Amino acid sequence: MRVVKRKKIAITGLGVFSAAGKDIPSFTRSLRSGQSAIGPVDLFDVAPFPSRIGAQVPGYDPLDYFAARDARKMSRVDQFGVLAAGEALRKSGALGHYSPYEIGVCVGAGASGMLQCEEWLQGTLAGKRPRPSLLRGLLPDRTATCIASSYNLCGYQSSITTACSSSASSIGWGADLVATGVVKAVLCGGSDCLSLLTFAGFNTLRVVDPEPCSPFSQGRQGISLGEGAAFLVLEEEEEAKRRGAEIHGYLAGYAVAGEGFHMTAPDPSGEDSARVMAEALKRSGVGVEEVGWVNAHGTGTPLNDAIESKAMKLVFGERSREVPLVSVKGLTGHCLGAAGAVEALATIIALNQRFIPQTLNFRGMDPECDLDYCHDGSRSCQARAALSNSFAFGGNTTCLVITV
Repeated sequence: MRVVKRKKIAITGLGVFSAAGKDIPSFTRSLRSGQSAIGPVDLFDVAPFPSRIGAQVPGYDPLDYFAARDARKMSRVDQFGVLAAGEALRKSGALGHYSPYEIGVCVGAGASGMLQCEEWLQGTLAGKRPRPSLLRGLLPDRTATCIASSYNLCGYQSSITTACSSSASSIGWGADLVATGVVKAVLCGGSDCLSLLTFAGFNTLRVVDPEPCSPFSQGRQGISLGEGAAFLVLEEEEEAKRRGAEIHGYLAGYAVAGEGFHMTAPDPSGEDSARVMAEALKRSGVGVEEVGWVNAHGTGTPLNDAIESKAMKLVFGERSREVPLVSVKGLTGHCLGAAGAVEALATIIALNQRFIPQTLNFRGMDPECDLDYCHDGSRSCQARAALSNSFAFGGNTTCLVITV
């Protein structure tokens, strides 16, 4: 039998544009200090809803970043994606090394350009003639197209739409593209923004907390919606070292699974969530004893948090109380299609800086959530491996194993 040497997939570029930070330095400061980005939402009328808060990118004016002509061609989601992707590409140096045909783009999408489509619809219903270009972002592959066009990336291009696990899956898929030689490097992540559709939808489901979300706490009522984009540049370790690139960490492995239990609810036993975590560890070659902490999906909904805690016990056994399960959604909000990438980015930063982020907005102990959630503040940690979970509607589950 021929033994195939496994390629190590290095992370050489990081980029973010979100409510919690509009670049890596500002995002890192928010992550370290535990400064929540959740506050009032004014992109549209939120008065009819039980919750009127979210993590909206503050003071955003596209003309601060784009020429007027270019801005008009892109939705808010596209703009966020282009900005975060640009930072990741600049930091990686991949554009100056690889041919444009050797760099792929893999984007996790959510509601895409729905906000601008809503603007078009409202104008039409009011008897106006809104510009048709507002509908450009309707298709979920539009952000990938905008990024590729903005940076002249001519390699493999894909868009993944699996709800809140979309961008985590795009990172795993991007690693596969490099490992199998389809591309030399890949820009992967996701972008999403607040819209009336998603805001109304989640409020209608009664899974939005009127106060800033409080994952794993007593009395939690649900999520706080957020927006933003995050991207990584992945390439083979040997080539990254050969060209002198800075390596921020490794995508050691990942797993994707489908629960098939319920459209909006996870399997209450926690077994399916545990299965994807265990499979990701198996594929990565990282042992449970090497994992220092887990970046939870941690939405703040009563059901999700309790089930993710059960899954931890199934995966880590006696070590489950020694491995912190933390959520950064109290900081960033739930960024839906971009959530997995934002949280993977937070995991990479924290591993490099040797700390575990705090789970914000603690309201009291919940008997069903009886593990260590870092509610009392961030803490130092020398661990070199962590998991990042993304569990989505429709039973779409993804787990990334990240090492430094």
